[in-house]
Amino acid sequence: MYKRGRSIVAALGALVMLTATACANSTATDAPAMQESDAQEAASDNSLLSTSAEQLNTTESSSSENSTEEAGEEKEEEIPALRDSVEEKMGCRIGCAITGKEPWDIPLWNLVTTHFNAVTLGNELKPDSLFGYSNGACPGTTEAELNGETITVPVMNFDNPEKILNKFLKWNEAHPDRQIKVRGHVLVWHSQTPEWFFHEDYDKNKPYVSKEEMDKRQEWYIREVLTHFTGQDSPYKDLFYGWDVVNEAVSDGTGTYRSDNENPNEPLSNDTHGNNSSWWHVYQSEEFIINAFKYANKYAPAELELYYNDYNECMAKKRDGIVALLKAVKDQEGEPGVGTRITAMGMQGHYSSDSPSYTEVETSAKAYGDVVGAVQITEWDLSSSDDYDGSPESKEKEYEKMRKQYNLQYYALQEVQKSGVQVTGITFWGTVDKYSWLQHRSTVGGGSNKEKAQCPLLFDDLYKPKPAFWVFAETN
Repeated sequence: MYKRGRSIVAALGALVMLTATACANSTATDAPAMQESDAQEAASDNSLLSTSAEQLNTTESSSSENSTEEAGEEKEEEIPALRDSVEEKMGCRIGCAITGKEPWDIPLWNLVTTHFNAVTLGNELKPDSLFGYSNGACPGTTEAELNGETITVPVMNFDNPEKILNKFLKWNEAHPDRQIKVRGHVLVWHSQTPEWFFHEDYDKNKPYVSKEEMDKRQEWYIREVLTHFTGQDSPYKDLFYGWDVVNEAVSDGTGTYRSDNENPNEPLSNDTHGNNSSWWHVYQSEEFIINAFKYANKYAPAELELYYNDYNECMAKKRDGIVALLKAVKDQEGEPGVGTRITAMGMQGHYSSDSPSYTEVETSAKAYGDVVGAVQITEWDLSSSDDYDGSPESKEKEYEKMRKQYNLQYYALQEVQKSGVQVTGITFWGTVDKYSWLQHRSTVGGGSNKEKAQCPLLFDDLYKPKPAFWVFAETN
Protein backbone atom coordinates (compact mmCIF):
# COMPACT_ATOMS: atom_id res chain seq x y z
CA MET A 1 0.00 0.00 0.00
CA TYR A 2 2.78 2.43 0.90
CA LYS A 3 4.76 1.73 -2.27
CA ARG A 4 1.63 2.30 -4.27
CA GLY A 5 0.96 5.57 -2.53
CA ARG A 6 4.47 6.80 -3.24
CA SER A 7 4.41 5.86 -6.87
CA ILE A 8 1.09 7.56 -7.47
CA VAL A 9 2.24 10.77 -5.82
CA ALA A 10 5.39 10.77 -7.90
CA ALA A 11 3.39 10.29 -11.04
CA LEU A 12 1.01 13.07 -10.14
CA GLY A 13 3.90 15.43 -9.65
CA ALA A 14 4.56 15.30 -13.39
CA LEU A 15 0.94 16.14 -14.10
CA VAL A 16 0.26 18.68 -11.38
CA MET A 17 0.75 21.74 -13.56
CA LEU A 18 -1.73 20.39 -16.07
CA THR A 19 -4.18 19.65 -13.31
CA ALA A 20 -3.65 23.06 -11.75
CA THR A 21 -4.36 24.73 -15.08
CA ALA A 22 -7.59 22.82 -15.38
CA CYS A 23 -8.54 23.81 -11.84
CA ALA A 24 -7.78 27.44 -12.60
CA ASN A 25 -10.89 27.51 -14.76
CA SER A 26 -12.99 26.98 -11.62
CA THR A 27 -14.61 29.95 -9.93
CA ALA A 28 -15.43 30.87 -6.36
CA THR A 29 -18.70 29.02 -6.72
CA ASP A 30 -16.75 25.76 -6.61
CA ALA A 31 -16.36 26.09 -2.84
CA PRO A 32 -19.56 24.78 -1.22
CA ALA A 33 -21.17 27.19 1.21
CA MET A 34 -21.99 25.70 4.58
CA GLN A 35 -25.62 26.25 5.55
CA GLU A 36 -25.81 29.16 7.99
CA SER A 37 -28.12 27.15 10.21
CA ASP A 38 -25.26 24.71 10.57
CA ALA A 39 -22.55 27.29 11.10
CA GLN A 40 -21.55 26.16 14.54
CA GLU A 41 -17.99 25.53 13.55
CA ALA A 42 -17.93 25.82 17.19
CA ALA A 43 -18.96 22.29 16.92
CA SER A 44 -16.24 21.51 14.43
CA ASP A 45 -13.89 21.67 17.34
CA ASN A 46 -16.22 20.62 20.13
CA SER A 47 -17.12 17.26 18.72
CA LEU A 48 -13.64 15.93 19.24
CA LEU A 49 -14.73 15.39 22.83
CA SER A 50 -16.76 12.43 21.68
CA THR A 51 -13.75 10.11 21.82
CA SER A 52 -14.86 7.40 24.23
CA ALA A 53 -12.91 5.45 26.78
CA GLU A 54 -14.28 2.28 25.25
CA GLN A 55 -12.82 3.22 21.86
CA LEU A 56 -9.47 3.98 23.39
CA ASN A 57 -9.34 0.77 25.42
CA THR A 58 -10.11 -1.22 22.31
CA THR A 59 -7.39 0.69 20.50
CA GLU A 60 -4.76 0.01 23.14
CA SER A 61 -5.59 -3.68 23.38
CA SER A 62 -5.03 -4.10 19.67
CA SER A 63 -2.11 -1.70 19.32
CA SER A 64 0.61 -4.30 19.19
CA GLU A 65 -1.21 -6.16 16.46
CA ASN A 66 -1.82 -3.01 14.45
CA SER A 67 1.57 -1.36 14.87
CA THR A 68 4.05 -4.12 14.08
CA GLU A 69 5.27 -5.51 10.80
CA GLU A 70 7.64 -8.18 9.66
CA ALA A 71 11.20 -6.95 10.14
CA GLY A 72 12.04 -7.29 6.48
CA GLU A 73 8.90 -5.53 5.36
CA GLU A 74 9.40 -2.73 7.86
CA LYS A 75 12.86 -2.10 6.52
CA GLU A 76 11.60 -2.06 2.96
CA GLU A 77 8.55 0.07 3.77
CA GLU A 78 10.16 2.52 6.19
CA ILE A 79 7.84 5.46 6.73
CA PRO A 80 9.33 8.96 6.89
CA ALA A 81 8.34 11.35 9.66
CA LEU A 82 6.07 14.08 8.32
CA ARG A 83 7.70 16.70 10.52
CA ASP A 84 10.98 16.14 8.66
CA SER A 85 9.43 15.97 5.21
CA VAL A 86 7.33 19.12 5.56
CA GLU A 87 10.22 21.00 7.12
CA GLU A 88 12.36 20.12 4.12
CA LYS A 89 9.63 20.92 1.60
CA MET A 90 7.97 23.98 3.14
CA GLY A 91 10.10 25.04 6.10
CA CYS A 92 7.04 25.23 8.34
CA ARG A 93 5.43 23.48 11.30
CA ILE A 94 3.15 20.52 10.81
CA GLY A 95 0.63 19.73 13.50
CA CYS A 96 -2.55 17.93 14.46
CA ALA A 97 -5.46 18.46 16.83
CA ILE A 98 -5.60 16.32 19.94
CA THR A 99 -8.25 16.38 22.66
CA GLY A 100 -10.11 14.50 25.36
CA LYS A 101 -8.66 11.04 26.06
CA GLU A 102 -6.72 10.87 22.81
CA PRO A 103 -3.29 11.59 24.37
CA TRP A 104 -3.67 8.36 26.35
CA ASP A 105 -4.31 6.26 23.24
CA ILE A 106 -0.83 4.78 22.92
CA PRO A 107 -0.77 4.13 19.13
CA LEU A 108 -2.18 7.60 18.49
CA TRP A 109 0.35 9.19 20.84
CA ASN A 110 3.09 7.39 18.94
CA LEU A 111 1.83 8.85 15.65
CA VAL A 112 1.66 12.35 17.11
CA THR A 113 5.14 12.26 18.59
CA THR A 114 6.65 10.70 15.47
CA HIS A 115 5.09 12.83 12.77
CA PHE A 116 4.19 16.24 14.21
CA ASN A 117 6.05 19.10 15.83
CA ALA A 118 2.93 21.07 16.76
CA VAL A 119 -0.46 20.33 18.28
CA THR A 120 -3.71 22.20 18.89
CA LEU A 121 -5.84 21.21 21.87
CA GLY A 122 -9.25 20.71 20.26
CA ASN A 123 -11.34 21.95 23.19
CA GLU A 124 -9.40 22.33 26.39
CA LEU A 125 -8.31 25.97 25.97
CA LYS A 126 -11.73 27.32 25.01
CA PRO A 127 -13.72 29.50 27.41
CA ASP A 128 -16.25 26.83 28.40
CA SER A 129 -13.44 24.48 29.40
CA LEU A 130 -11.60 27.15 31.37
CA PHE A 131 -14.83 27.88 33.25
CA GLY A 132 -15.08 24.20 34.14
CA TYR A 133 -17.87 23.51 31.62
CA SER A 134 -20.30 25.39 33.88
CA ASN A 135 -22.26 26.58 30.87
CA GLY A 136 -25.64 26.79 32.61
CA ALA A 137 -24.49 28.97 35.50
CA CYS A 138 -21.40 30.85 36.63
CA PRO A 139 -19.16 28.51 38.67
CA GLY A 140 -18.64 31.18 41.33
CA THR A 141 -16.92 34.55 41.51
CA THR A 142 -13.87 36.12 43.04
CA GLU A 143 -12.19 39.52 42.95
CA ALA A 144 -9.33 40.60 40.71
CA GLU A 145 -7.35 43.76 40.17
CA LEU A 146 -7.36 45.28 36.68
CA ASN A 147 -5.70 48.58 35.84
CA GLY A 148 -5.95 49.74 39.45
CA GLU A 149 -9.60 48.74 39.84
CA THR A 150 -11.06 45.80 41.74
CA ILE A 151 -13.56 43.86 39.65
CA THR A 152 -15.68 40.76 40.19
CA VAL A 153 -14.74 37.88 37.90
CA PRO A 154 -15.73 34.23 37.38
CA VAL A 155 -13.64 31.47 38.91
CA MET A 156 -11.40 29.82 36.33
CA ASN A 157 -10.30 26.19 36.14
CA PHE A 158 -7.16 25.18 34.22
CA ASP A 159 -7.27 21.45 34.99
CA ASN A 160 -8.54 20.31 31.57
CA PRO A 161 -5.68 21.70 29.45
CA GLU A 162 -2.99 21.12 32.05
CA LYS A 163 -3.54 17.35 32.01
CA ILE A 164 -2.57 17.29 28.34
CA LEU A 165 0.03 20.05 28.47
CA ASN A 166 1.89 18.27 31.25
CA LYS A 167 2.17 15.23 29.01
CA PHE A 168 3.79 17.31 26.27
CA LEU A 169 6.09 18.99 28.77
CA LYS A 170 7.39 15.60 29.82
CA TRP A 171 7.83 14.56 26.20
CA ASN A 172 9.80 17.70 25.38
CA GLU A 173 12.03 17.29 28.42
CA ALA A 174 12.85 13.74 27.37
CA HIS A 175 13.24 14.59 23.66
CA PRO A 176 14.84 18.03 23.40
CA ASP A 177 15.67 17.45 19.74
CA ARG A 178 12.07 16.44 18.82
CA GLN A 179 10.00 18.92 20.76
CA ILE A 180 6.32 19.53 20.13
CA LYS A 181 4.88 23.03 20.51
CA VAL A 182 1.26 24.04 21.18
CA ARG A 183 -1.17 26.42 19.49
CA GLY A 184 -3.56 28.12 21.89
CA HIS A 185 -7.17 27.88 20.70
CA VAL A 186 -9.08 30.21 21.31
CA LEU A 187 -9.48 33.45 23.32
CA VAL A 188 -12.54 35.17 21.82
CA TRP A 189 -15.30 33.21 20.14
CA HIS A 190 -19.06 33.49 19.84
CA SER A 191 -19.38 29.76 20.51
CA GLN A 192 -18.30 27.68 23.48
CA THR A 193 -18.42 30.84 25.57
CA PRO A 194 -21.13 30.65 28.25
CA GLU A 195 -23.96 33.13 27.80
CA TRP A 196 -23.79 34.22 31.44
CA PHE A 197 -20.37 35.78 30.75
CA PHE A 198 -22.11 38.70 28.98
CA HIS A 199 -24.69 39.53 31.66
CA GLU A 200 -24.88 41.50 34.88
CA ASP A 201 -23.75 39.49 37.91
CA TYR A 202 -22.86 36.68 35.47
CA ASP A 203 -26.52 35.69 35.38
CA LYS A 204 -27.99 35.18 31.91
CA ASN A 205 -31.46 36.07 33.24
CA LYS A 206 -30.27 39.61 33.97
CA PRO A 207 -29.58 42.37 31.42
CA TYR A 208 -26.49 42.43 29.25
CA VAL A 209 -23.60 44.49 30.59
CA SER A 210 -22.40 47.68 28.89
CA LYS A 211 -19.54 47.81 26.40
CA GLU A 212 -17.37 49.41 29.06
CA GLU A 213 -18.00 46.55 31.49
CA MET A 214 -17.44 43.96 28.76
CA ASP A 215 -14.11 45.61 27.92
CA LYS A 216 -12.96 44.90 31.47
CA ARG A 217 -14.13 41.29 31.35
CA GLN A 218 -12.46 40.70 28.01
CA GLU A 219 -9.16 42.24 29.07
CA TRP A 220 -9.19 40.33 32.37
CA TYR A 221 -9.94 37.02 30.63
CA ILE A 222 -7.23 37.44 28.00
CA ARG A 223 -4.75 38.52 30.65
CA GLU A 224 -5.52 35.55 32.87
CA VAL A 225 -5.23 32.97 30.10
CA LEU A 226 -2.07 34.34 28.52
CA THR A 227 -0.37 35.00 31.85
CA HIS A 228 -1.22 31.55 33.19
CA PHE A 229 0.16 29.73 30.16
CA THR A 230 2.80 32.06 28.71
CA GLY A 231 3.81 34.36 31.59
CA GLN A 232 7.36 34.39 32.91
CA ASP A 233 6.39 32.34 35.97
CA SER A 234 4.38 29.75 34.03
CA PRO A 235 5.78 26.22 33.68
CA TYR A 236 4.24 26.27 30.18
CA LYS A 237 5.82 29.52 29.02
CA ASP A 238 8.10 27.83 26.48
CA LEU A 239 5.48 25.38 25.24
CA PHE A 240 3.30 27.70 23.13
CA TYR A 241 4.22 29.07 19.72
CA GLY A 242 1.01 31.01 19.01
CA TRP A 243 -2.60 31.71 19.94
CA ASP A 244 -5.88 32.15 18.07
CA VAL A 245 -7.07 35.50 19.39
CA VAL A 246 -10.43 35.66 17.59
CA ASN A 247 -12.28 32.81 15.88
CA GLU A 248 -15.02 32.87 13.23
CA ALA A 249 -16.19 36.47 13.53
CA VAL A 250 -17.27 36.76 9.87
CA SER A 251 -20.71 35.69 8.63
CA ASP A 252 -21.20 33.04 5.97
CA GLY A 253 -24.51 34.58 4.94
CA THR A 254 -23.56 38.25 4.56
CA GLY A 255 -19.78 38.19 4.25
CA THR A 256 -19.66 40.94 6.87
CA TYR A 257 -19.25 40.59 10.63
CA ARG A 258 -21.15 37.83 12.42
CA SER A 259 -24.13 39.36 14.21
CA ASP A 260 -26.47 38.38 17.03
CA ASN A 261 -29.08 37.31 14.46
CA GLU A 262 -27.25 34.88 12.20
CA ASN A 263 -29.90 32.28 12.99
CA PRO A 264 -33.23 33.81 14.07
CA ASN A 265 -34.30 30.40 15.40
CA GLU A 266 -31.42 30.28 17.90
CA PRO A 267 -32.40 32.16 21.08
CA LEU A 268 -29.76 34.36 22.67
CA SER A 269 -30.95 32.90 25.97
CA ASN A 270 -29.31 29.57 25.11
CA ASP A 271 -26.46 28.58 27.42
CA THR A 272 -24.05 28.69 24.46
CA HIS A 273 -24.42 29.59 20.79
CA GLY A 274 -23.64 27.96 17.48
CA ASN A 275 -24.44 30.85 15.16
CA ASN A 276 -25.39 34.02 17.01
CA SER A 277 -22.80 36.23 18.66
CA SER A 278 -23.38 37.74 22.08
CA TRP A 279 -20.11 39.61 21.58
CA TRP A 280 -21.81 41.43 18.73
CA HIS A 281 -24.99 41.89 20.78
CA VAL A 282 -23.05 43.85 23.40
CA TYR A 283 -20.91 45.92 21.02
CA GLN A 284 -22.92 46.14 17.77
CA SER A 285 -19.58 46.61 16.01
CA GLU A 286 -16.20 45.00 15.48
CA GLU A 287 -14.77 46.93 18.45
CA PHE A 288 -14.46 43.77 20.52
CA ILE A 289 -12.29 42.20 17.79
CA ILE A 290 -9.90 45.15 17.76
CA ASN A 291 -9.81 45.16 21.55
CA ALA A 292 -9.02 41.44 21.67
CA PHE A 293 -5.90 41.92 19.55
CA LYS A 294 -4.89 44.93 21.64
CA TYR A 295 -5.21 42.99 24.88
CA ALA A 296 -3.43 39.98 23.41
CA ASN A 297 -0.60 42.25 22.31
CA LYS A 298 -0.49 43.76 25.79
CA TYR A 299 -0.19 40.47 27.69
CA ALA A 300 1.42 38.02 25.25
CA PRO A 301 5.19 37.62 25.06
CA ALA A 302 6.62 39.35 22.00
CA GLU A 303 7.58 36.01 20.45
CA LEU A 304 4.08 34.50 20.77
CA GLU A 305 2.34 34.55 17.40
CA LEU A 306 -1.22 35.95 17.30
CA TYR A 307 -3.85 34.89 14.77
CA TYR A 308 -7.31 35.38 13.36
CA ASN A 309 -8.92 32.02 12.45
CA ASP A 310 -11.97 31.22 10.27
CA TYR A 311 -13.66 28.58 8.09
CA ASN A 312 -15.30 28.72 4.62
CA GLU A 313 -12.40 31.06 4.03
CA CYS A 314 -12.12 30.22 0.32
CA MET A 315 -15.64 31.47 -0.49
CA ALA A 316 -15.31 34.77 -2.34
CA LYS A 317 -17.91 36.71 -0.36
CA LYS A 318 -16.62 35.58 3.00
CA ARG A 319 -13.02 36.07 1.90
CA ASP A 320 -13.78 39.75 1.29
CA GLY A 321 -15.21 40.06 4.80
CA ILE A 322 -12.18 38.38 6.36
CA VAL A 323 -9.83 40.65 4.42
CA ALA A 324 -11.75 43.66 5.78
CA LEU A 325 -11.40 42.32 9.34
CA LEU A 326 -7.67 41.71 8.91
CA LYS A 327 -7.19 45.23 7.58
CA ALA A 328 -9.13 46.70 10.51
CA VAL A 329 -6.86 44.87 12.95
CA LYS A 330 -3.70 45.65 10.99
CA ASP A 331 -4.56 49.36 10.76
CA GLN A 332 -4.35 49.69 14.54
CA GLU A 333 -1.02 47.92 15.05
CA GLY A 334 1.18 49.43 17.72
CA GLU A 335 3.24 48.87 20.82
CA PRO A 336 2.00 46.50 23.54
CA GLY A 337 -0.58 48.23 25.69
CA VAL A 338 -1.45 50.63 22.87
CA GLY A 339 -2.04 48.89 19.58
CA THR A 340 -2.91 45.56 18.03
CA ARG A 341 -0.62 42.82 16.76
CA ILE A 342 -1.44 40.04 14.28
CA THR A 343 1.01 37.49 12.93
CA ALA A 344 -0.95 35.37 10.47
CA MET A 345 -4.35 34.39 9.12
CA GLY A 346 -5.55 30.93 10.11
CA MET A 347 -7.34 29.26 7.20
CA GLN A 348 -9.15 26.41 8.91
CA GLY A 349 -9.19 24.15 5.87
CA HIS A 350 -12.39 22.20 6.53
CA TYR A 351 -12.64 21.27 2.87
CA SER A 352 -14.14 18.38 0.91
CA SER A 353 -12.94 15.81 -1.59
CA ASP A 354 -14.33 18.04 -4.35
CA SER A 355 -13.59 21.62 -3.29
CA PRO A 356 -12.30 24.25 -2.96
CA SER A 357 -10.23 24.23 -6.10
CA TYR A 358 -6.50 24.74 -6.34
CA THR A 359 -7.21 28.26 -7.61
CA GLU A 360 -9.48 29.18 -4.71
CA VAL A 361 -6.97 28.05 -2.11
CA GLU A 362 -4.18 29.96 -3.81
CA THR A 363 -6.26 33.10 -4.38
CA SER A 364 -7.52 33.17 -0.80
CA ALA A 365 -4.14 32.56 0.80
CA LYS A 366 -2.55 35.31 -1.28
CA ALA A 367 -5.37 37.73 -0.40
CA TYR A 368 -4.84 37.15 3.31
CA GLY A 369 -1.07 37.15 3.01
CA ASP A 370 -1.17 40.49 1.24
CA VAL A 371 -2.63 41.98 4.44
CA VAL A 372 -0.87 40.16 7.27
CA GLY A 373 2.14 38.59 5.51
CA ALA A 374 1.59 34.97 6.53
CA VAL A 375 -1.06 32.24 6.45
CA GLN A 376 -1.53 28.86 8.07
CA ILE A 377 -3.86 25.94 7.48
CA THR A 378 -5.11 25.30 10.99
CA GLU A 379 -7.81 22.56 10.96
CA TRP A 380 -7.28 20.66 7.72
CA ASP A 381 -9.49 17.72 6.81
CA LEU A 382 -11.56 16.61 3.81
CA SER A 383 -15.17 15.49 4.09
CA SER A 384 -16.03 12.54 1.89
CA SER A 385 -17.84 12.29 -1.44
CA ASP A 386 -21.57 11.75 -1.55
CA ASP A 387 -21.08 8.29 -3.06
CA TYR A 388 -18.62 7.09 -0.41
CA ASP A 389 -20.28 4.51 1.85
CA GLY A 390 -17.30 3.17 3.77
CA SER A 391 -17.32 -0.19 1.99
CA PRO A 392 -14.02 -1.79 0.92
CA GLU A 393 -15.10 -1.33 -2.70
CA SER A 394 -15.56 2.42 -2.34
CA LYS A 395 -12.67 3.01 0.05
CA GLU A 396 -9.83 2.65 -2.44
CA LYS A 397 -11.55 5.04 -4.84
CA GLU A 398 -12.22 7.56 -2.07
CA TYR A 399 -8.68 7.34 -0.75
CA GLU A 400 -7.38 8.16 -4.19
CA LYS A 401 -9.78 11.07 -4.55
CA MET A 402 -8.63 12.42 -1.18
CA ARG A 403 -4.99 12.04 -2.18
CA LYS A 404 -5.53 14.06 -5.33
CA GLN A 405 -7.37 16.82 -3.49
CA TYR A 406 -4.79 17.09 -0.72
CA ASN A 407 -2.06 17.12 -3.37
CA LEU A 408 -3.60 19.99 -5.33
CA GLN A 409 -4.23 22.05 -2.21
CA TYR A 410 -0.73 21.39 -0.88
CA TYR A 411 0.70 22.39 -4.24
CA ALA A 412 -1.34 25.60 -4.04
CA LEU A 413 0.32 26.39 -0.72
CA GLN A 414 3.74 25.83 -2.26
CA GLU A 415 2.89 28.28 -5.03
CA VAL A 416 1.62 30.78 -2.46
CA GLN A 417 4.93 30.56 -0.65
CA LYS A 418 6.85 31.08 -3.89
CA SER A 419 4.82 34.27 -4.44
CA GLY A 420 6.26 35.80 -1.26
CA VAL A 421 3.47 35.01 1.21
CA GLN A 422 4.77 32.97 4.12
CA VAL A 423 3.07 29.65 4.89
CA THR A 424 4.14 29.16 8.49
CA GLY A 425 2.08 26.17 9.58
CA ILE A 426 -0.08 23.23 8.53
CA THR A 427 -2.33 21.53 11.10
CA PHE A 428 -4.72 18.63 10.50
CA TRP A 429 -7.89 18.45 12.57
CA GLY A 430 -7.12 15.08 14.06
CA THR A 431 -4.85 12.14 13.29
CA VAL A 432 -6.77 8.90 12.65
CA ASP A 433 -10.09 8.77 10.84
CA LYS A 434 -12.15 7.14 13.57
CA TYR A 435 -11.58 10.02 16.01
CA SER A 436 -12.36 12.79 13.51
CA TRP A 437 -15.06 15.24 14.55
CA LEU A 438 -16.68 14.47 11.20
CA GLN A 439 -17.66 11.06 12.56
CA HIS A 440 -19.70 12.62 15.34
CA ARG A 441 -21.14 15.99 14.37
CA SER A 442 -23.90 16.73 11.89
CA THR A 443 -23.30 19.15 9.01
CA VAL A 444 -21.53 21.75 11.09
CA GLY A 445 -18.45 23.74 10.11
CA GLY A 446 -17.96 21.57 7.05
CA GLY A 447 -19.19 18.44 8.79
CA SER A 448 -21.51 15.59 7.92
CA ASN A 449 -24.33 13.68 9.48
CA LYS A 450 -23.46 10.82 11.80
CA GLU A 451 -24.59 8.22 9.30
CA LYS A 452 -22.27 9.50 6.57
CA ALA A 453 -19.03 7.54 6.23
CA GLN A 454 -15.92 9.69 6.51
CA CYS A 455 -12.18 9.21 5.94
CA PRO A 456 -10.83 12.76 6.24
CA LEU A 457 -7.31 12.39 7.66
CA LEU A 458 -3.89 10.96 6.82
CA PHE A 459 -4.10 7.79 8.94
CA ASP A 460 -6.76 5.09 8.87
CA ASP A 461 -8.56 3.40 11.75
CA LEU A 462 -5.65 0.98 12.14
CA TYR A 463 -3.20 3.89 12.53
CA LYS A 464 -1.68 3.17 9.10
CA PRO A 465 -0.73 5.85 6.55
CA LYS A 466 -3.23 6.33 3.75
CA PRO A 467 -2.32 7.38 0.19
CA ALA A 468 -2.81 11.04 1.19
CA PHE A 469 -0.03 10.66 3.73
CA TRP A 470 2.51 10.40 0.92
CA VAL A 471 1.50 13.81 -0.44
CA PHE A 472 3.19 15.32 2.60
CA ALA A 473 5.86 12.65 3.06
CA GLU A 474 7.41 13.19 -0.38
CA THR A 475 10.09 15.85 -0.58
CA ASN A 476 11.01 15.87 -4.28
